[in-house]
Formats: sequence, structure tokens, C-alpha cells
Amino acid sequence: MSLGGVNTPPALGGMALVGCGSAVPAASITNQQLSERVDTSDEWIVTRSGIRERHVAADGETTSDLAYQASLKALEAAGMRADEIELIIVGTTTPDIVFPSTACLLQDKLGIGGCGAFDVNAACSGFIYALSVADQFIRAGTVKNALVVGSETLTRLVDWNDRATCVLFGDGAGAVVLKADTEAGILSTHLHSDGGKKELLICPVGPSKGFDIGAPNAGVKILMAGSEVFKHAVKALDSVVDETLHANGLSKADLDWLIPHQANLRIIEATAKRLDMSMDQVIVTVDKTGNTSSGSVPLALDEAVRSGKIQRGQLMLLEAFGGGFTWGSALVRY
Repeated sequence: MSLGGVNTPPALGGMALVGCGSAVPAASITNQQLSERVDTSDEWIVTRSGIRERHVAADGETTSDLAYQASLKALEAAGMRADEIELIIVGTTTPDIVFPSTACLLQDKLGIGGCGAFDVNAACSGFIYALSVADQFIRAGTVKNALVVGSETLTRLVDWNDRATCVLFGDGAGAVVLKADTEAGILSTHLHSDGGKKELLICPVGPSKGFDIGAPNAGVKILMAGSEVFKHAVKALDSVVDETLHANGLSKADLDWLIPHQANLRIIEATAKRLDMSMDQVIVTVDKTGNTSSGSVPLALDEAVRSGKIQRGQLMLLEAFGGGFTWGSALVRY
């Protein structure tokens, strides 16, 4: 794992990604439906983001509900029972409640107890961060397997009257099962953050700082400096891509697939261009899901695997960028 550009030597042992799954709420909102609520249009949204629709959790439907659905599919794909899982890590920035963690709530829904379970909050980079942590547990021999989930109900944070942000976000979850193996499925992970850029993408209230009781949704909303976020995201992802390839002695041509964070089609296209990759080698789901934060990378991965695009033995680069700022990558041999 690389933190802040410092590479740590790989531990003994490897792991394999043995199953994946995903889930989205049944209800969706199209661009046309949004244009009836705020001053926007399908053309305006598609041109700037590539998004055409996004899924929205129903009343009472929670982050752990979506995580549970995705986890069941991942366990089934892995051919494993829930009670075989030795570690659960959930990447989320929209937990069901302050505590217990969403991972503990998921553990209960799976009907298991005893194994470690905790959340990781790195905003849209949450799944990459969680994947990296689980990888280290398995490489160290602490556990033999792990369930890693990215799950969000980000629309609960959305101000539906703010056209700059309400068009971008959706709800969803993705999960993977990792298992100790003689060969490395995850070749390396690379994590970075810069808290000095926090104001550019932020939910400005919380239990400790307090809420704005007189404001809509008690002040819970997403504030984003779109053009600045775009600029920093492209630069950071360019850098982490180079770092990942260099750490593994690989070239751009060695990559079979790019599975990027599904935030904005223009950012995805910029990263693909930087890698000299055809968009046919890039997994894109942002048009159907919007930005599902930590759910986006595992959602895209699961769709690509289940559609038959990604085959065993192929090399995938997973990358994400989110509030914090946080960003990271994982190089994975499927």
C-alpha cells in the first residue's frame, strides 16, 4: 500500500477477488423529471456530466439495506456462506445512524456475529480505502477473507433545489469478497488525501459541529465548487495512475480495463485519454446511476463482471476521487 507517495513493501501471501455484487433502489429520477423541478434540462445535464438518470432510496430504505442486498449477491458469486466471513468493512459517508457502524448493522442483517466490522469514511474514495485496508489484513495473515462494501444513500444529503448538485448524485451499493490465495489479486493500492481542500466539496454540518435547525434538512446538503473539484480530480487521478503503474513496473499498454469513480463522464474521458485507452476499455455506468460516491466503483465492477466484459486473468485499474480531498487507486488482477 502507498500512503502519501510512500510505498510499503508487499507482505507475504496474496489474495483473490472471488465474488462481487451490487444493488440500487427500485425508484429512479430522470433528467426530464428533474427539469420539472429546477432550472435545468436533459441536454444541460448530459453535456456537463454524462448522467441521464439516478436511483433514489425509498422512504425507510437505508445504506445498510443496499449494502445487504449487494453483499448477498457477492457471497453467492463467491460460493460462500455469510458465517464464513472473517472481516466486514463498509465504505460510506451516509451511515444509517451515528453508531453502531453501518458495517455492524450489515453484520446483523447477515445473521452473523463475532468477526470484526467497521466503517471507513473517505467520501467517494471510500471503497478504494476499504479495499486497501482489507487487503492489508489478508496479506498480514490476520484474516483469511473479507467482505468489502461501498454503500450510499447520498440523495439524503441533496438539496433538491440546487441544480448544481441535485442532478449529480444517486444511491447504490457494491460489494466484493476477498479471499487469501497463493497469487496476488490486488497487486497494489495507493491512498492520498489533502484536508486543506475540504471546503471545495463538503457537507458542512454534523453531530459535533452542530446542525442548522432553522434551515431545510437542518442544513444537511452538499456544497461543491464544481470547476475546482474537476481541475483537482483530473490532476490527482493522473498522478495516482502514474504512481500505480510505476510501482508495479507496468506500462499503460498492460492495462485491460479502467474502472473509474463514476462522478462525471468528462473526468472519466480525461483519465482514459491520459492512459491512451479506448473508451471501449473503460467501464461507464454514470449515465444510469449518477455519482453514488463510495458505491460507484464496486457497482461498475459488478456490472462489468456480470455482463461478461471482464474475464479472469485480466488487469484492472480501479480509481476514485472524493471529498477531503481523498483519492486512491487499486491495481487488481481479476
